[in-house]
Amino acid sequence: MNTTELARFWTALPKAELHVHLEGSIEPPTVVELAARHGVTLTVEEAAARYAPGDFAQFIESFIWVTSFLRGPEDYALIARRFAESMKRQNVLYAEVTLSIGIMFRRNQDPAANYAALRGAAAEVPGVHLAWIFDAVRQWGAAPAMEVARLATDLRSPDIVAYGIGGDELGLPTRDLRGVYEFVGSQGMHRLIHAGEIGGPELVREAVEMLGAERIGHGIAVMRDERTMDFLAARGIPLEVCPTSNLRTGALARQLGQASAGYDQHPLPSFYRRGLPVTLSSDDPAMFETSVSEEYAHVHRMGLTKMDMVRLAEASFQYAFLAAVEKSALLEKFHSGVAALGLV
Repeated sequence: MNTTELARFWTALPKAELHVHLEGSIEPPTVVELAARHGVTLTVEEAAARYAPGDFAQFIESFIWVTSFLRGPEDYALIARRFAESMKRQNVLYAEVTLSIGIMFRRNQDPAANYAALRGAAAEVPGVHLAWIFDAVRQWGAAPAMEVARLATDLRSPDIVAYGIGGDELGLPTRDLRGVYEFVGSQGMHRLIHAGEIGGPELVREAVEMLGAERIGHGIAVMRDERTMDFLAARGIPLEVCPTSNLRTGALARQLGQASAGYDQHPLPSFYRRGLPVTLSSDDPAMFETSVSEEYAHVHRMGLTKMDMVRLAEASFQYAFLAAVEKSALLEKFHSGVAALGLV
């Protein structure tokens, strides 16, 4: 297949997306539209320039800038609808979408109203099943993180499938979050956290042992510690791996102790071959100028076969926080789609 044919193939492959931030999916033209709503004039070029590659701190700064134009339910409804449309174009059957509820609280918004609006807007796009992860910001402390956790349990909807924490994993010791995660667990919610992105493998192990994390966002630091990889494999804890994100934030270069890194140095293929549970995602697709379909193309170029990639896609359904009946139905659609592509 030529490059165009391969791009079509990975777009056609049925997929699930387990690590994607709604706010990181806002394309530059939508940023311009949002800014105009609030009296700020921007060009598409100016918006795109804020997405330029840099380090992790620059990414956080850009994320905060982009979200500054999300000021109420109508703004969240717009980006949710466009996100759902993007998922449909890429044949993503199911996505667990992270919402930065912590930022909404920080900006004195009404997160419940924002959530109702975005959930309703996304539901208007047929053929895509979206679920939501309520996310706090680690460096802002345990008290704001608990505020997000309480809202997630207060709203208690089948569509709110998990609680997570992102942000700067070096900004707060894991032990300070123990009470928050104990509360979340007591309420029967699934637990996630970003760990081992820019921090070390010990933060991944702490997330599982101290917080009861059921999946790890990124986790690439475990490439430096075989015992942690064995620990995760034994417990069946998946890593939500986002290769382009790891390059664009400088996270992979940091883990390697280098000034820069390339796709050929990413550990995902070695994780897969080792039998470590992994899924493939786009993280902040607009901000990193990628998509989940493009991530599949990148990993295929790293050396995994098409059948390897099919198994990787299947894993995203298997590790989703879905009820057994829903998971079985989606896997049936997935297998039918794979058969239609002539892979079985």
